[in-house]
Amino acid sequence: MLQIKNLHASVEDKEILKGINLEVKAGEVHAIMGPNGAGKSTLSSVIAGNENFEVTEGEIILDGEDLADLAPEERAHKGIFLSFQYPVEIPGVSVTNFMKTAINETRKANGLEDMPANEMLKLIKEKAELLEIDRKFLSRSLNEGFSGGEKKRNEIFQMAMLNPKIAILDETDSGLDIDALRIVSNGVNKLKNANNAVVVITHYQRLLDYIVPDFVHVLHDGKIVKTGGKELALELEQKGYDWLK
Repeated sequence: MLQIKNLHASVEDKEILKGINLEVKAGEVHAIMGPNGAGKSTLSSVIAGNENFEVTEGEIILDGEDLADLAPEERAHKGIFLSFQYPVEIPGVSVTNFMKTAINETRKANGLEDMPANEMLKLIKEKAELLEIDRKFLSRSLNEGFSGGEKKRNEIFQMAMLNPKIAILDETDSGLDIDALRIVSNGVNKLKNANNAVVVITHYQRLLDYIVPDFVHVLHDGKIVKTGGKELALELEQKGYDWLK
């Protein structure tokens, strides 16, 4: 599904990614762990097409298509979803209206008509119930005045609505208490299926108690230096990262 081959990327002439190789197949959950400054968030941004980063070498391929020349919104329409560490606030635009626009723009990009209003409302209700989201929440301005947990739950709601091929969760556990972590993780687990894949970027093993990975990759100084199963996350929790240098 997603293939990353010898990926090098820089920002302001400083090389951050130094040859990443990664393959994510449909139905899989991959966790990417590593110390601060290792390049984890850069990797997620580069996959999503953030134009602040320059890809100097390598390929990002989704379902056989090279994404090199595609803008962020085009990558999103192809099925790449990125949850942000710090979601932006959009005053005056409700959660519901934001989702209606996002879904219909994706449908338009894929040659489809707007989703009929009754279907849209049915989908919104179904996904809100799945994620234990109150109806009042959906009428609030996007992320305005939201707690950290509400922002993250809203992003998982967006993921549920958009049904992407690849969901990249960039430190989605940051700032969450146990209850919020459980709700967000349960949502991710309910959305996993044989036709999509999830990439979880995290510092902490605790998230992986809830979203169990098939593979754990350790990123250090812009390279994947070790790959293993879920037991690798436990080892990192106990030993830290110094032993991998």
